[in-house]
Amino acid sequence: MHTLEQLRSGQLRQHTRINIKDKLEQLPEDFAEYCPLVEVLDLSDNQLRALPESLSQLQHLRIVFASNNQFEVLPEVLGRCANLDMIGFKSNQIREVSAAALPAKLRWLILTDNQIESLPEQLGECSELQKCALAGNRLTALPQSMKQCRNLELLRVSANRLNSFPTQLLELPRLAWLAFAGNPFCQAFEHGSGLAKFSLDDFVVDKVLGQGASGVISLAHPKSGVDLPSSVAIKVFKGEVTSDGYPSDELDACLHVDQHPALVNFIGQIDQADCSAVVMKLIPEHFSNLGQPPSLASCTRDTFLPEQQLGIEAIAKIVEQMQSLLSHLSEHHMCHGDLYAHNVLVDEQYNIVLGDFGAASHYEYLPQEVQAKLIRVEQRALAFFIEDMLSICQASEQSSNGYQQLSQVASKLLQG
Repeated sequence: MHTLEQLRSGQLRQHTRINIKDKLEQLPEDFAEYCPLVEVLDLSDNQLRALPESLSQLQHLRIVFASNNQFEVLPEVLGRCANLDMIGFKSNQIREVSAAALPAKLRWLILTDNQIESLPEQLGECSELQKCALAGNRLTALPQSMKQCRNLELLRVSANRLNSFPTQLLELPRLAWLAFAGNPFCQAFEHGSGLAKFSLDDFVVDKVLGQGASGVISLAHPKSGVDLPSSVAIKVFKGEVTSDGYPSDELDACLHVDQHPALVNFIGQIDQADCSAVVMKLIPEHFSNLGQPPSLASCTRDTFLPEQQLGIEAIAKIVEQMQSLLSHLSEHHMCHGDLYAHNVLVDEQYNIVLGDFGAASHYEYLPQEVQAKLIRVEQRALAFFIEDMLSICQASEQSSNGYQQLSQVASKLLQG
């Protein structure tokens, strides 16, 4: 973490990564003179409303993050930054995004949780755009030009005001992770959940097991007389919009996905006015993360620990389970929207469990041709998953028949 005083004193002139969190209301107009080599600039958690024009002089600048500030307009100076390709302005008050604010090399655009009602048609000219998060805005439509964003792989448009499904997205050749729940065109589930209903008073909550943007997962023990295992996990959903959409849509997905051997086992719901929660069977402690989330460099693709190496038989078993799971989800007319190795837990026998339904979207109500293309989107996610798994295949097995067969499966899924 850095301060404005450090910047002005010249201490940051040789820094390539700068993170200033200092209750700033504005930056000096000659900002660029103090950090000519900066590549990654993080200004999140301040009180900024504008950026200085001198930012455009920073020839090395690739990334600007400014979440949790007071911006009402996406600064147009960003569009004049020659090598800028990542922009993150989550949780501001942005109402206006002009074409001039979009840099030519834009690859990553995060505008979650703002007040944006429309986007410029010139967004389609961002040919390198790979990741775009727009959940929690006021969009009533997406630019038709987005059909030109042929490198777009991840898109979040949940929790907006879209009046119809944006069909221009369905011809994008690499779109693989799509979330669209929580829009006016989306229809609620017409069937009730078969899960048993409980209240929080039926449990003794033990400790927090984990938490994310959409809620908190705790270890809990059912009280005497409650017909459940002696220990369970309870996820209590928050009310705020997340990068994937509304927690209430995630809850609906959890309640209606039904059981599958490779899914988190949902066994109940908390049914009371002041609490939205789901009860799950505990995942055994010997399960561990299969992958790590994407990095700034990989953008949309998972990363792995250096020591992670798998044999081709293990990879084939994992892929077979994911294929079965994808079929299960399509039978329930649901896009998971986040089929990633970092959302998968695996044990020593390579049995997997997929969780995190934050990006899940139900599509039973959409036209058949749209449904078929949404299944194709999920199949691309499976193809990328296979490619990522093969990237950690043991070197001695990369010429094996099993490796070649899985590579061909991924290729066919991408070709459609």
